[in-house]
Amino acid sequence: MTARAVRHYHAEGLLPEPERDHSGYRRYGAQAVVELIRIRVLADAGVPLARVQELLHADEKEFTAAVAEIDARLRKEIAERERHRERIARLAAGNSLALPPEGAAYLDRWRELGVPERVVQIERDSWILTLAVLSPEEVAEAMAQKGRLLDDPEFVDVLRSISEAIDWAPDDARLNGLADKVAALLDLHADWANGSAGDSPSGTVRRPEAGIVELFDSLALDSIPAGRRLEALLEERGWSGWTEQQRIVP
Repeated sequence: MTARAVRHYHAEGLLPEPERDHSGYRRYGAQAVVELIRIRVLADAGVPLARVQELLHADEKEFTAAVAEIDARLRKEIAERERHRERIARLAAGNSLALPPEGAAYLDRWRELGVPERVVQIERDSWILTLAVLSPEEVAEAMAQKGRLLDDPEFVDVLRSISEAIDWAPDDARLNGLADKVAALLDLHADWANGSAGDSPSGTVRRPEAGIVELFDSLALDSIPAGRRLEALLEERGWSGWTEQQRIVP
């Protein structure tokens, strides 16, 4: 045991500080050694120093009750640390920061489709924002619904086309063709676009409030240079909104 540890026990009042001899050294007797061993055993067992004094002077019944209480606290701390380890393991796998476990698999599907990483990150951030609005169960169900869209070749084709436009300037002439393509998909799936498929069949996925929808839109549209221009071109073709598309009179 280091001299520093012994001085700390003196400062905490756990061990009486002996008088110094004529040479200026503290002289510890056998009883002090016994007390140091008892303190060290308790400290090494995880007993907080604030409670060591209590246990050193407790009778058998009090000691047993105190040890049981400390053991329960340690079990709780161990369980919490295990949860932290599980979260760290998910983080090590990537894409799991603030997302449910199925989030990484969902985003991996986007990558498998050839979607650029910048677009994947925008999608990831939109789901992180969703978690601030919906419960984890609702998010998991909404993610499963959108995951089914990735099985639709037409949806995937439009998704890839939008991904290719991630660096286009707002005045890029190709945006008109992209807007035509997106609008054609929305026309083809008007019932889905207007939100009838946005709610789960069981009705457990709540629709976000208007202000939240605006946040979602800004997250997506303001992340790419031509985002707002594409939004305006879609309105010219009869569709408003991005997170929740609605048919309008152009």
